[in-house]
Amino acid sequence: MDANPTLDQLRVFLAVAETGSFSAASRTLNRAQSVVSYTIANLEAQLEVQLFERSGRQPKLTEAGRAMLPDARRIVADMQVMRARARSMKQGLEPELSLAISVMVPADAVVNELREFGKRFPSVALSLNVGELGMVMDMVASGRASIGLGGALLKQDDTIAAEKIGHSFMLPVAAADHPLARIERPLTLSDVREETQLVVIDASGLTKGRDFNVLSYKTWRVSDIATKHQLIRGGLGWGGLPASLVREDLIAGRLVALKLDAYEQGEYPIYALRKVSNPPGPAASWLIDAFRSRLSACPNHADFAEAMGLHLPSATAAAE
Repeated sequence: MDANPTLDQLRVFLAVAETGSFSAASRTLNRAQSVVSYTIANLEAQLEVQLFERSGRQPKLTEAGRAMLPDARRIVADMQVMRARARSMKQGLEPELSLAISVMVPADAVVNELREFGKRFPSVALSLNVGELGMVMDMVASGRASIGLGGALLKQDDTIAAEKIGHSFMLPVAAADHPLARIERPLTLSDVREETQLVVIDASGLTKGRDFNVLSYKTWRVSDIATKHQLIRGGLGWGGLPASLVREDLIAGRLVALKLDAYEQGEYPIYALRKVSNPPGPAASWLIDAFRSRLSACPNHADFAEAMGLHLPSATAAAE
């Protein structure tokens, strides 16, 4: 008889493959480890192939397991899309909407679009969280936010749909009276190595062990971008900040954009993130479209530099 794996078996298979162990998968799925092991054994019996090599301390995908992995992901994703489409057909206006927004999204865009949102959907309650790095993806993945506006996925997750809706970028800056700001020539690594650099900690843990554009030997790590902004303006160090956040400071002369080739200043894509299984209702769809219209018109790195009269290094890769 032909093998007929269940959707649940495939979900367990994906969980073990992605977490790297039966115990980790059991915690992710909130099931006993014995149940996870039994499910995998039944799936292997149905398919008549061994999916995991169990001789070592941790299970490893066999050649057959690696071949089956894309199929399992596709089947689970297709089922989520089917369920999402059915849910959207009967869904009316959402009673509430939870939103997670990256600090890379310009504050004026957030204020303007949410002001219009409140006028158009006065009955929809809104929960808003603003954070850095992996927070947006973490909140969407865990279901604590129905929509996320932030950077690209930091890890493979087939349960999340990501649509690019705009871009932003980081600039290395320092207070006008900071030693680095007084150097008129382009800065080198040796110039910044001994100066304190302010760096934001990722509370989500998704980027643990990874630093972005950290060039100084001495770093001060802070919990959020607002604190980093205030400390840099106070002359306590230098660091990268979203261009939209420092625009007024640059105009007023409170901050100076540093000419630092070693600091990668490429455009930072902004995505609308949501669970595949949680399609946007009327209010969420309007909000995504509104942010897409505004953020897609944001100036790029070169246009911003020209408008501000800045002479910055050319853009290369995504920044801090």
